[in-house]
Amino acid sequence: MVELADRRPIRAVVGVDDTTAVAAAAIAEALGVTTANSVSAANASRDKLQTRRRLGAAGVPQPRYWPISLDDDPAHAARQVEWPCVLKPLSLSASRGVIRTDDAAQFAAAFERITALLRRDDVSVSGDAARLILAEEFIAGGEVALEGLLTEGTLHTLALFDKPDPLDGPFFEETIYVTPSRLPRAIQASIADVAARACDALGLREGPVHAELRVHEGGPFVLEVAGRSIGGLCSRTLRFGTGMSLEEIILRHALAWPIDSLERERRPAGVMMIPIPCAGRLDAVHGVDEAKKVTDIEDVTISAHVGQELVPLPEGWQYLGFIFARADTPERVEGALRDAHGRLAFSIS
Repeated sequence: MVELADRRPIRAVVGVDDTTAVAAAAIAEALGVTTANSVSAANASRDKLQTRRRLGAAGVPQPRYWPISLDDDPAHAARQVEWPCVLKPLSLSASRGVIRTDDAAQFAAAFERITALLRRDDVSVSGDAARLILAEEFIAGGEVALEGLLTEGTLHTLALFDKPDPLDGPFFEETIYVTPSRLPRAIQASIADVAARACDALGLREGPVHAELRVHEGGPFVLEVAGRSIGGLCSRTLRFGTGMSLEEIILRHALAWPIDSLERERRPAGVMMIPIPCAGRLDAVHGVDEAKKVTDIEDVTISAHVGQELVPLPEGWQYLGFIFARADTPERVEGALRDAHGRLAFSIS
């Protein structure tokens, strides 16, 4: 990229997922681009153990955690944790390999399952991510996702998504996101404050941020903070006051171009990431036209293709597709997404 920049000057670098966020930071650093995060911050936000250590040092509310060596005996490792706890790889995303355990037997089974996952041909990990996994205290409570934009270290909340489906395990497949949040304003303000503190602790200062938090009795707890925007096609739910998409806002920030407004449009919106119900080959999809006819549904996009081998969580990471809705209230958005999903059927052999 440095050689290319000699011939064609590069004004901005934007990563679109966890892996390319680190590459983008390295390229930006080499080219002297200032509207990007440091390599250290990008690496820390990608590595769950580094994240925990930095948040802990800064006093940011988060689950208690225990690094576990893959060379350790699972029975011995289980004596280090408290129940319930969640086991997870250090660097995979989209809840891949994340498993809740409630006792030593479940811990051992999850330990072996994650170890096997990290050895798969479609998984590439190195360093600590190949030697360690993380055990974390399970935080009860509802989960939210904050989509934000950092400018010179200041976090601007672009949207706060409720996740109305309970995410209690044993796996943590995300389904419905709805914005604006229905939480009380004081709690929303606390979520934004804790997310901003987490960004500062990680050293994130520029560009998009996607943060996941649990709202417990004692307030928000940070699960993770990624230096990138929301994944998949979910950004289609977001439109801003001047008609800009999330992607345009991110690119304008990276280019240091003016952004007229960071205010999301007022109309509630939501997306459902269609979960994979079982492993197998996708033979047919039924009911798409009927699902699109549901009131307040904007679109139904099936991203899986007929003949594709489907792998559910925790080994898999993809979805069957996405359902998008926009309505007058968050309740109607959620209801439309559930209605449309109920009209879909997938033949899997």
